Amino acid sequence: MNRMARRLAGAAPLALCLVAGATITAPDAAAQTIPPKDGQPSTAAANPTANDYPVDGMGDGVTSGGYNQSRWAEDWTKLRDPKKRDDPIDRLKFIPIAGDGDTYLTLSGEFRLRANHITNPDLRDRRAQRQDINRIVGAADLHIGDHLRFFGELAHGGLSGVELGTRLPQLKNALVVQQSFVDLTGDVGGAHLGVRYGRQTFADGPNLMVVPRDNNTIFTVFNGARVWARGTKVRADAFDFYTTRLGVNGTGDDLIDRGRRFSGISTGIVVPRDWFGGSKLFFDPFVWRLRNDAASWGGRTQREERMFYGLHLYGDVGPVNVDYTVQHQGGSFGNQDISAWLIFAAQSYRLGKGRTAPRIGFHADYASGGGSYDGGTLRTSLAPFGNNIYYSYQLYATPTNLIALAPNVTFNPIPKMRVALEYQASWRATETDAVYRANGTPFAGTQNIRGDRKIADTLRAQLVWSFTPRVSFTGRYEHLIAGPSLTRAGFRSSDFLAGWLSFRF
Repeated sequence: MNRMARRLAGAAPLALCLVAGATITAPDAAAQTIPPKDGQPSTAAANPTANDYPVDGMGDGVTSGGYNQSRWAEDWTKLRDPKKRDDPIDRLKFIPIAGDGDTYLTLSGEFRLRANHITNPDLRDRRAQRQDINRIVGAADLHIGDHLRFFGELAHGGLSGVELGTRLPQLKNALVVQQSFVDLTGDVGGAHLGVRYGRQTFADGPNLMVVPRDNNTIFTVFNGARVWARGTKVRADAFDFYTTRLGVNGTGDDLIDRGRRFSGISTGIVVPRDWFGGSKLFFDPFVWRLRNDAASWGGRTQREERMFYGLHLYGDVGPVNVDYTVQHQGGSFGNQDISAWLIFAAQSYRLGKGRTAPRIGFHADYASGGGSYDGGTLRTSLAPFGNNIYYSYQLYATPTNLIALAPNVTFNPIPKMRVALEYQASWRATETDAVYRANGTPFAGTQNIRGDRKIADTLRAQLVWSFTPRVSFTGRYEHLIAGPSLTRAGFRSSDFLAGWLSFRF
């Protein structure tokens, strides 16, 4: 990217805040999306075109009730009609700046209050931990015509409580420039083309591999360039990123980490709708590369270059929802070759015709292990920036040296409330390797346990109550029953209880 592009991306938050201050009282601002009457998720993309790829498979995450984890993925232009505005906050979603509405500003924000209670933190016999956490986020999305867009987002994370241990910058942070980028887009020959440069979230891949990680207070964000081309049936997305090393004292200490570089190509194909008796499926091959100058396996820190070769199939076939990923990982860790496998298989069945009907399902996952402690080829699989709460709300599991089987059920006990229940059994894939937690570190000594691969049985419940499209409450409970792979190394069972109230606009 040239020097001017870098200056534009770096100046985005300041410019957007100045524009917001000048226009926040604009009387003709447009409205917020009103969700479907049944209260179920809907999807929309920023600046969709008639030729665009289906939103559900575009790689920007799910938009529910008009909202997305990545606020830039939301589209409020269809609500510029004043008749669709319900309250004063709606005025913030489409603020005309000039012309006939092609230049406009969208303001977004979130306030989240959360409390976590964890017994036996780190699975050790210790006093319970309590975390009182708050998140404050503000974002501005400036569109200049149909082709140029600036996006800036600031975030604050507060943390207090009991037995906090290390205060991670993902939880406690005075102020972060969470995102700051510039987009240039256009339609050429029936395809939608785009380039983005700056600090940004990224979710174009399986959820268990790459996601902004909303469970944290501060998102996982990258620095660099992303380019894409989308037709009606196929798409391609190429990226080249460095990760962000967060400080805790303000915007000046959040640095680009040149020691971790993540790049690759994600592609997508719409499976013909008449296959399998009628379906809505997407098939996404991807090839990624992760370079980490300070990777650690088996107590050794070396430079690692890891390649990811994957296939991702997901979507609906009638009442059945599937999400399957198969990938092989190669490369090198120091002087060791890497050869690892990851297989994710999740499926559910809707017990009724309505979108709120109960679902039953299960996921079965395999993540290879071995080679960290016994030499030879390194077989430890890695999900670099994935959704680890999928395996443990307490972040005590990750898809490395793991076999997991989990039946589950979801249902709506009352309108606007969704409850999910799950039982998960997990084992080590390789007995000579450790049990690993979400940050990729092993539970000390578990690599020496022989004769039993059982890691844990985990009982989990989650409740999401959406009072309004903007206000929701989430509650989570998890009981982790430590198995021999943990208890014989001195680790304990644990309970986790969390609840948070979120307001976003």
